[in-house]
Amino acid sequence: MSAPIFAIPVKTLLNLGLKNTDSIHYQKTPEELIQDTLRLGEGVLNDTGALVINTGEFTGRSPKDKFIVKDDQTADSVYWNDFNIPIEAKYFDIIYKKTLDYLEQVNEFWVRDCIACADPRYKLNVRVINEKPGNNLFAYNMFLRPDEEELENFKPDWHVFSMPGLQLDPKECGTRQHNAAVVSFKHKMILIAGTGYTGEIKKGIFTILNYILPHEKKVLSMHCSANMGDDDDTAIFFGLSGTGKTTLSADPNRKLIGDDEHAWTNDNIFNFEGGCYAKTINLTEEKEPEIYNAIKPGALVENVTFFSGTNKINFDDASITENTRVSYPLNFISNALEPSIGGLPKNIFFLTCDAFGVLPPISKLTPGQAMYQFISGYTAKVAGTELGVTEPKPTFSACFGAPFLPLHPGEYAQMLGEKMQKHKVNVWMVNTGWTGGAYGTGSRMKLKYTRAMITAALEGKLNNVEFETDPIFGFSIPKECPDVPTDVLNPINTWSDKTAFKEKSKYLAGLFVKNFNKYADGVTEEVLAAAPKH
Repeated sequence: MSAPIFAIPVKTLLNLGLKNTDSIHYQKTPEELIQDTLRLGEGVLNDTGALVINTGEFTGRSPKDKFIVKDDQTADSVYWNDFNIPIEAKYFDIIYKKTLDYLEQVNEFWVRDCIACADPRYKLNVRVINEKPGNNLFAYNMFLRPDEEELENFKPDWHVFSMPGLQLDPKECGTRQHNAAVVSFKHKMILIAGTGYTGEIKKGIFTILNYILPHEKKVLSMHCSANMGDDDDTAIFFGLSGTGKTTLSADPNRKLIGDDEHAWTNDNIFNFEGGCYAKTINLTEEKEPEIYNAIKPGALVENVTFFSGTNKINFDDASITENTRVSYPLNFISNALEPSIGGLPKNIFFLTCDAFGVLPPISKLTPGQAMYQFISGYTAKVAGTELGVTEPKPTFSACFGAPFLPLHPGEYAQMLGEKMQKHKVNVWMVNTGWTGGAYGTGSRMKLKYTRAMITAALEGKLNNVEFETDPIFGFSIPKECPDVPTDVLNPINTWSDKTAFKEKSKYLAGLFVKNFNKYADGVTEEVLAAAPKH
């Protein structure tokens, strides 16, 4: 990188109060970052040339340790809850000073200028400052990469500091324990301390965009994946981690817009990111060829093990964590859309991993049901995505992304409802979880069946088939679907004990109704009428 460009972050970092600028590695290439990681003994190469690292103590997000500074800007606009945890401004100042002091002591650190939001009307310039070269490679992979001209005039809108080795004193810093991710909208900074889990970096930026875009720009931000067909028909896939967003959006017959974070404007869908962050547990080339083949030089694989005596990854080994992951640039996917901007959506899929095994593998929703299910955000948390979760358990996460939503869920739901009805979008519920019984008894829905059902919906092959109504949830279940056995479509057919199925259905319906009580005052009669019968 040329000297004039290198001088830009040095000057800015001096403005931030950081004096140790001789230690900067700025805008290093992936090859250089990989060599730095190997030099420091912080990673190894696998047999395909991808960099493999261990993120240390934390192998998933730590949502109880994510804080937003409560100040004049956020006090009345942020929806304070178990995910949006307030911290006083004085503690941010203390943690920020500790971050700068820590950086003065390290031998070297890595700085990267990058961009979030593919639509230039909404782009956010982000400067990421990393203690670890592997984490800087993650930032390279996951954010949009500015060209030379953009770098010449680059002015960061936000700064992200990621310091895994910085251990905080909870009493002094106002935190729960030694690690924290702290967001300040006033300072436009994210401070990450005490954790090397790379996902904290991307989810920090996602969190701030979930505030900036709806609150300031009146654009809907979404925790979803998206792809587009040959006739510009965009499909959106909502769902929490582990429900299949990345897997199902990587369709060889459609262009991938992105796998996790998007916005819906008046005229398009655009990706926030420049890469994918895919789960690799039980990964096979047969089931997920695009992800499998993206594990090559430049990819960053986290928390996997090797077969004994080799550097070949054992994707079935969850001994470190179930939340094994790989990050890679979007262009590692053969059919990625660049720039990652798609047309308006024609189909929306709500992905759920139903641990009870009672929801249909695919069903069509009315507008009222769509709003009800979006606000509910039902799934099962899959082991390893969050600290302390070792087996699937039912959960409700508003808008399929509550941990990353600083505003009240009703604000996102209202925007989605207006857009769905304005553009007459088909909405489908897809259960990628269990069938033939609950978790522990039944089996996971076959991926090839889920793909076939989604393909049929996208190609309009479910438009004219006969439907039956689920007696508890009210969903419309297709009676036939190409390439899917008929008895799989209605879940009661897959259970040997029909009475047990009905009891489980009513039990789950009761959980829905109980969860929705907190939103009942702020929704229409149409949405309330979409509640399941229990």
